[in-house]
Amino acid sequence: MRLDEYSVAFLTLNEHRPVLSAEEADALQNSHMSHLADLHEAGHLLAAGPLHNDFYRGLLIFKVTVEVARRLLEADPAVRAGRFELTVARWMVPGGTIDFTTARFPRSIAEIG
Repeated sequence: MRLDEYSVAFLTLNEHRPVLSAEEADALQNSHMSHLADLHEAGHLLAAGPLHNDFYRGLLIFKVTVEVARRLLEADPAVRAGRFELTVARWMVPGGTIDFTTARFPRSIAEIG
């Protein structure tokens, strides 16, 4: 059986994250979303979205190695600003069980509403 390999990343809130005004938080979130859209358009990021629980804040699935996924996420403005910490792991599933579409990623909070 063939296995497809992905890198899965989890974003968690940094307990020592900076305190931001609402405007600063929105601007940082928009920068974060734009970065993810760039990664998707480049073909590195297959899926991403928020998780609503007390620990994990986001889940991302990459079609690159763990090392490359980590490097790409370390360039994320929200990670660089110290808002998020990240964990990246290799994930393997039976070949062909997951099909990712080419849907466009939103670049800002305003595009979601």
